[in-house]
Amino acid sequence: MANWCSNTVVFGGNPETIEQIKWLFQTMAEKQKKESCGQLPDFVNRNNGGYFFYIHLNDEDTDTFEYQTKWSPNIEIVQEIAEHYKVDFVQDYEELGCCIFGKAIFENSELTDIYLEDEDFDQYQYDEEKDQWIFEGNIYGSDYEILEILLERKIENHFNTIKNQQNEIIR
Repeated sequence: MANWCSNTVVFGGNPETIEQIKWLFQTMAEKQKKESCGQLPDFVNRNNGGYFFYIHLNDEDTDTFEYQTKWSPNIEIVQEIAEHYKVDFVQDYEELGCCIFGKAIFENSELTDIYLEDEDFDQYQYDEEKDQWIFEGNIYGSDYEILEILLERKIENHFNTIKNQQNEIIR
């Protein structure tokens, strides 16, 4: 039995194109309910996996899509969709049983995937007796907030490094 990876994707582009993507996801969601199996868009190579399960559109007026994948995120498939429709996306994903927690950003045809690694998960502890998480001397009721902090730091460091490299090139 697979572990389920939770994914949330927000596409960015012109409103007409986002409507087409909504229709694609609605169609896949309806087909999955009928067939009880994962779905892929017709234009995606079906040999690579990355099937969408339990697709949910947050609201008819939004461009946010939630779904599950087996074991890990399907970033490559979401990128194929974005390239097909010529849009950008941000994909948040997590499967904490396998220590998977990250964010993929596809902007201007460039993919950046930033995720926590084992050493990141080792930065905090769980106190079973008190049922609380301890991180940098602070107490948390859940590890999710800690994971968000760690990921945001990694994202900020990543983009600061790129900015510094660009400044070096300009000099």
